[in-house]
Amino acid sequence: MRAGSRLSERWFNAALWLVALLFAWFLIGLGSLVVGDLPQVEQRYTLEQFLEPDQARTSAETLKQIRRAMDDNRRRIEQDRLALDAAQGATEGARETFANWLKTRDATQRVDQDPGLIARTQQLDALKDAERAVEDRLTELAQAQADLSERERDQIRADDAERMEAQQKLDAAERSQELRVFGYRLALTLPLLALAGWLLMKRRHTRNWPFVWGFAFAAAFAFFVELVPYMPSYGGYVQYGVGVIVTLVGGRAAINALHAYRARQAQVEARPDAERRTEIATDQALARLAKKVCPGCERPVALGDPNTNFCPHCGLGLFEDCPACTQRKSTFERFCHTCGTPGAGAAVPAA
Repeated sequence: MRAGSRLSERWFNAALWLVALLFAWFLIGLGSLVVGDLPQVEQRYTLEQFLEPDQARTSAETLKQIRRAMDDNRRRIEQDRLALDAAQGATEGARETFANWLKTRDATQRVDQDPGLIARTQQLDALKDAERAVEDRLTELAQAQADLSERERDQIRADDAERMEAQQKLDAAERSQELRVFGYRLALTLPLLALAGWLLMKRRHTRNWPFVWGFAFAAAFAFFVELVPYMPSYGGYVQYGVGVIVTLVGGRAAINALHAYRARQAQVEARPDAERRTEIATDQALARLAKKVCPGCERPVALGDPNTNFCPHCGLGLFEDCPACTQRKSTFERFCHTCGTPGAGAAVPAA
């Protein structure tokens, strides 16, 4: 039967747990850097990498020429609009002058002014013809501008279609890259998790247990916190599928562990009473007795009855009389709390 932990041992254990947490913290920081830098092993894709270089260059040059022609056409339209304004002003001025001249002619009734009438009419017609010529040029330029705008829209639609196709290729490449990077992370974290599980099963009771637990904490953090967020989604199918598989595996393991625990307990309860007590730590046994449960099978026991010395479920001896003072004491206490006499089988265990 192992002796209870001393106060100094408890403080040492607390310090060792602090060592385990510090070790885990440094490992987590190192692992975060490694996992975060893993994407750097892959090149960074851009949209231009998936565009046809010659086609993209030709398309850009064509669009540039169209827009340059549109700018030139726009400038000519502005110039012709100014010319039209000037022609319209000249025509309006000539028309007012002609109207005043007609009033003068009608007032004097001079026939010798008929040649002047013809000349002024021809002048007005010439001004009007110049105005109409400018309007015709503006109409042609507007039509040309509309044609250029349509060409620009067609070219932009073609460019958009090409870029959409390139974007689809970029998305596919990035998804493949994400899967590869996830594979790198999985190849790094999964062996660490497996190694941590092996260390917990085989080495957690050795003198280096703080480093075992620290490594286990770091491996679990790397797998469940740093890896899971990078898991591909595919609309949630992967997460739910993995959840179903993990639940099945974990549930099956829990069921097997429960049956194995029951089988071990049945085997333990069939062993001699004294042998069973030596395998239960004193602190653990006293803590369970304080909760009024059997330290061996953990079933409830009526400890308030002074006649209850054995567990009615597994037969484990719980109390005995001191051979010196006959006071009732726990079988898990090495010495009588009344007289200090060692109990039966209270030999000090080997270190």
